[in-house]
Amino acid sequence: MTTPGLPELTRTFARIGCLSFGGPAAQIALMHRVVLDEKKWVSEQEYLRALSFCMLLPGPEAMQLATWIGWRLHGGLGGLIAGGLFVLPGALVVLALSALYAGFGTVPAVAALFAGVQAAVIAIVIEALIRLSRRALRGRADLMLALAAFLGLFVLALPFPVILIAAGLWGFFRSAPTTAAPTIDTAPPPRPDTAAGVALALWLVPLALVQAFAPARLAEIALYFSKLALLTFGGAYAVLAWMAQEVVEVRGWLTLPQMMDGLGLAETTPGPLILVTEFVGYMAGHGAGGWAMGLAGAGIAVWMTFAPSFLFIFAGAPFIERLTRMPRLSGALAAITAAVVGVIASLSLWFALHVLFGSVQRLTLGPVNMPWPDLASLQPLSLGLALLAGWLLLRRHWPLLAVLGLSALLSIILRAI
Repeated sequence: MTTPGLPELTRTFARIGCLSFGGPAAQIALMHRVVLDEKKWVSEQEYLRALSFCMLLPGPEAMQLATWIGWRLHGGLGGLIAGGLFVLPGALVVLALSALYAGFGTVPAVAALFAGVQAAVIAIVIEALIRLSRRALRGRADLMLALAAFLGLFVLALPFPVILIAAGLWGFFRSAPTTAAPTIDTAPPPRPDTAAGVALALWLVPLALVQAFAPARLAEIALYFSKLALLTFGGAYAVLAWMAQEVVEVRGWLTLPQMMDGLGLAETTPGPLILVTEFVGYMAGHGAGGWAMGLAGAGIAVWMTFAPSFLFIFAGAPFIERLTRMPRLSGALAAITAAVVGVIASLSLWFALHVLFGSVQRLTLGPVNMPWPDLASLQPLSLGLALLAGWLLLRRHWPLLAVLGLSALLSIILRAI
């Protein structure tokens, strides 16, 4: 194994950040190829243990893995450089697209383009559901847990955090503790990295300052995305339903079509998909105070989304060996992952109803509180585009960018006709 200097680490992760398209699986594979195969900076065993640890955490696992690599090579400063550069290129692109969208999204041609993107998003989320279910559902118990999560979120409108906590507790207590004889470890016990304190301050001090001195909208953005960062188990798709419901129906920061357009923008840019929070922050700020407030809202949303991830890595990295061998913790993670399948199924159906039907109401009957479409408001063009996108993605295995582009182009042409 070799250890690079900080300039080489910076150049390498700047390149990775610009090439990190395709979601966490592609991003993790890219880092494996560059960091292990080409550079030989860490061993395969270390890489896999760190990846397992990152999957235990809330937040974007690929960004956290990049942070761990930087920490492993150059401590806290290396972690900040690697994790920051993994996010920065995509964040700059999403910021530029958000500003353009806020300024020109109401132009008829642009609106038609994003209508096609919204239809394709249905297929994208369903593809994520299928991919995760193949990995997460390993038996009848996992399937029932996913079904319970779907019913709790979509039919009963239970809070998303309650579903995650319940699934985690069920998996934790259902998993038997290890019965293996403890091994004698003569090494001194690990201690938290001092960078963890810095990361904690970088998260909580700005949060406190925004709460104390910033306009009310920016304070709301900071607090909300800080809470969201603690609950993003299972990837961005798992929290999108909760985030969309919160920012659209409860807070009124943006409309559901705008939320889906933001997801489409985040899908086509490098970096973690959770950068959709930057789009939401920009739109929320822009709606309250124009482009300047939009820039502030986007910056705060990004900071509060990713700062906790640095804290988790710096605080937990010295304990990776122990944490990844705790069966109860692994059981809790497996149960949360199974529940996330049901959460994403709820998100898929929720998005589909609002894209395919012009009118969606709430059906309330006893404990039931679920979306219910007006069947007469079905939009055939959106249905056709969604079916085409699904066929191209799931059956023909077209690249994501090609499917989004074709769906947007057809939407413009057909609406013009």
